[in-house]
Amino acid sequence: MKILVTGSSGFICGYLIEDLLAAGHEVVGVDNFSKYGRVEKSYDNNPKYRLVQGDVKNVDLLKELLSDCDTVVAAAAMIGGISYFHELAYELLAENERITASTFDAAIWAHKNKKLKKINVLSSSMVYECATEFPTKEGAQRTSPPPMSTYGFQKLATEYFAQGAFEQYGLPFTIIRPFNCVGTGEKRALCDSEILSGNVKLAMSHVVPDIVQKIVKGQDPLHILGSGNQVRHYTYAGDLARGIRTCIEHPKALNEDFNISTAKSTSVLELAEIIWKKLKPGVPFRYTSDKAFKYDVQMRVPDVSKAKNVLGFEATTGLDEILDEVIPWIKKQVEVGGI
Repeated sequence: MKILVTGSSGFICGYLIEDLLAAGHEVVGVDNFSKYGRVEKSYDNNPKYRLVQGDVKNVDLLKELLSDCDTVVAAAAMIGGISYFHELAYELLAENERITASTFDAAIWAHKNKKLKKINVLSSSMVYECATEFPTKEGAQRTSPPPMSTYGFQKLATEYFAQGAFEQYGLPFTIIRPFNCVGTGEKRALCDSEILSGNVKLAMSHVVPDIVQKIVKGQDPLHILGSGNQVRHYTYAGDLARGIRTCIEHPKALNEDFNISTAKSTSVLELAEIIWKKLKPGVPFRYTSDKAFKYDVQMRVPDVSKAKNVLGFEATTGLDEILDEVIPWIKKQVEVGGI
């Protein structure tokens, strides 16, 4: 299968493309390098991979790239930590709508005129921002109050794009919702502003790299955003990549939506203490709570039974194993100034 991946230089796509290539697929990546700049990848010289520098809002470019592709992964977006939701509220909505519309315009054309079989939409757990039932099943994005943040609202809009393109043009789709992806390769973005948490600048307002770097830099007591009782499902990027590939490949994923996540709930405070003990064994865990961001979801707990029952997918990597891989990488990035 030949697959176009938009936003190919992003954090999640680094794991995804590696997984797709290992599975024997041919991959074309397109990215404008606006987030991290150009980043070297282990698969850059793989004969089945081609990287194109370009703007996903360029419909003609996407049509050209899609002209011989079987499917597309719509992953390009302005995306960042929770601070993005507050500082770039308009840009997240406007820019991501432009990206989404361009991608769907090209995909509709390629489905009608070429051989494109499906669009795979990388949505977000933030569509469940205002959910009240936990664990949260697929479908709750339509029955819950709409997301309060512009980012969550726009991600929900991408799912309506999929609905509209299918209803009007017959473009098949799969909607994929990752939950709290954790892995190596996620650095401070070029456009990130400086936000202090105690005496340390947040890396991206993503909880794992921020907690690790604050402890590495000697923060004691550790500053936690909010109470620390926020519940998350920290999912290994390698598992997530495998889940996305399964959604791309599996015939039963056609015109369906899936939560892709670990089944394990962990509070921010529990996570912080685990990381503290790995970095400072024998030192008592001390923390203090800072004022939380406005759009800091308190409960993010997915029901993952649909992915298991329909696709046979489960995220299998435990949090300890994830942290043992990620912590050394983050420490190195702190040393070289990447975080």
